[in-house]
Amino acid sequence: MPADIRITLNHGLGCLTLDRPQAMNSLSLGMIRTMTQALSAWRTDENVHAALINSSTPKAFCAGGDIRFFHEVAHGGLQGGSALLEDFFTEEYALNHLIHHYQKPYIALLDGIVMGGGMGISQSSSAQSIRVVTERTRMAMPEVNIGLFPDVGGGYFLSRLPGELGTYLGLTGEIVATDDTLYANLADVFVPRAELPALMTLLESVDDHQYQQAVDEFAAPFAAQIDPANSMLAKQRHLIDHHFAHDNVAAIMSSLAQDDDPFAQKTLNTILKRSPLMVCVSLEQIRRSAKMELADCLRLERTMVRRCFEHGETVEGIRALAIDKDNAPQWRPPSLPEVTQEMIAPFFTSAWPDYAHPLRDLV
Repeated sequence: MPADIRITLNHGLGCLTLDRPQAMNSLSLGMIRTMTQALSAWRTDENVHAALINSSTPKAFCAGGDIRFFHEVAHGGLQGGSALLEDFFTEEYALNHLIHHYQKPYIALLDGIVMGGGMGISQSSSAQSIRVVTERTRMAMPEVNIGLFPDVGGGYFLSRLPGELGTYLGLTGEIVATDDTLYANLADVFVPRAELPALMTLLESVDDHQYQQAVDEFAAPFAAQIDPANSMLAKQRHLIDHHFAHDNVAAIMSSLAQDDDPFAQKTLNTILKRSPLMVCVSLEQIRRSAKMELADCLRLERTMVRRCFEHGETVEGIRALAIDKDNAPQWRPPSLPEVTQEMIAPFFTSAWPDYAHPLRDLV
């Protein structure tokens, strides 16, 4: 059995259990390949009626991609494995596309930390997607913290959240709680963590392929325990929609700066800690992605991630956050007023002609 993922098939339910607890299930290239192979095979296997993904550790569903690996191979050159960095993002984004268009029920049990790459393997535009959260769920697209942008289809699903919630989440990288995920349509149902074993037993006994109905009926008695309408995002929705409606970061920051509300000031200070360049790139990405299909969003993100490593912002962000842990990244440029449109534009200029793009076959 592949390392870091346990694969089982029980009564028509194909289960992928992320099992890399020492790294909070951060995705490796091997894990991405294992998931892709299993999900691809199950699509046409009549003995598999639904796919489920969960975690072996209570701390995290998936904390993202393996950023230490990114840093190591980015410094190593071709002989040090940097070609694997290209493979990682190409295959990860192809997996995100596969999940979004999965033709069987795809059930994600999102217990614990769900960030970055973990969002990419749980957020799906398929009508048969079922996203289950617990009281311990914590979600984020925190890429701007490390000089990256909300990838793994983030441009697509963030731009389609209600109002400006996706813009806020993408530009701040803030972590949100269970009630927020339900309010923002980043999750479908709440089930207490202690009830997950019983839910698994139920799903492994479904005979009529009605997995959505089974989950909804199981979760119904617990719905009153969570109040999305009273979540942080709900309470701050009017401020988020007001301040993040602008199409350039300078206007957003000016709007926040003129608001004495504690939430506005906290948000302003949060953005000031992020990579100035990538905050601006991320806003452009989210605005563009709102008008694009998923495959085109992922192709755009594949170009963008290539440009991030060429520029070096991501390598520096990872160094400061995860390697040296000095939390003092030397961003280039160091402040938002210094970011120009000429700096932003290259991130949206394809690194390949259309016929050679590594994700050219996505539709």
